[in-house]
Amino acid sequence: MNLENPALPAARPRRRASAAARQQRLAALLFLSPACIMVGIYVVWPILSSIFLSFYNWDGMSPREFIGFANYTELFHSHTFYTALKNNVIWLALFLLAPPMGLAVALYLNQAVPGIRIVKSLFFAPFVLSGVVVGLMFSWFYDPTFGLLKVVLGHGIPVLGDARYVTFGIIFAALWPQTAYCMILYLTGLTSLDAEQIEAARMEGAKGWAMLRHVILPQLRPTTFMAIVVTIIGALRSFDLIAVMSGGGPFESSTVLAYYMYDQAIKYYRLGYSAAIAVVLFAIMMVYIVYHLRRMLRQER
Repeated sequence: MNLENPALPAARPRRRASAAARQQRLAALLFLSPACIMVGIYVVWPILSSIFLSFYNWDGMSPREFIGFANYTELFHSHTFYTALKNNVIWLALFLLAPPMGLAVALYLNQAVPGIRIVKSLFFAPFVLSGVVVGLMFSWFYDPTFGLLKVVLGHGIPVLGDARYVTFGIIFAALWPQTAYCMILYLTGLTSLDAEQIEAARMEGAKGWAMLRHVILPQLRPTTFMAIVVTIIGALRSFDLIAVMSGGGPFESSTVLAYYMYDQAIKYYRLGYSAAIAVVLFAIMMVYIVYHLRRMLRQER
């Protein structure tokens, strides 16, 4: 024992503990660094580049010309922008039907009955189809000359050729695979339910709607949050079905912000103006995601 410094033996374990803590932090940083680098390259850098590009006039080939907020000024004075924004709101309102419909289907499929696996595969099929295939299928379905809708109604309705119906027809087509995706999320969540809580609720006499509302749905809150966020993002970035089924028409009546952004960049070579649309769309997404994230964290507390 060191008589000159009695605290020395106690200091050594502290130094060992701090060294071990530093090694743990270093190991954590090393494991996290590849993911952080990929997020920085493929997420953060494109966002910053789009914001930077939105202040320029650029066709992708000639030198960039700095124009400040001119792209945003033109955007907010564009009639097509407000049409696309209105359609995005309609998409968002109707697309939020997917989580409750997915939950209903998941509750139906979460049963131990003969042949349920075949039924599950049938409900799962829309999720594995690409948006182009879904768009072509529903384009044939809506065709007023030979489509199945004409056979059902007895007369043809030009759903994709009428400005009053085209947006709702495309959203109906998009709800099919989105409901399947939400169903998969809820089926996964149902497998992780606490069986003891459910059994205790049954012993207390809970069943049906009371069981669903007070026991099952609270445990499915993280799954519901994920389903809502994914659905909101899907509604705001809807593009493929619009490109296949209507091309934004007739007379730009079915265009949305994502398709308007593509239209300006690819057809008219207005990359700066397209970046401004992307920044506005990103801001709208962030408002919804932050709102639901804060709400979920508040409920968790």
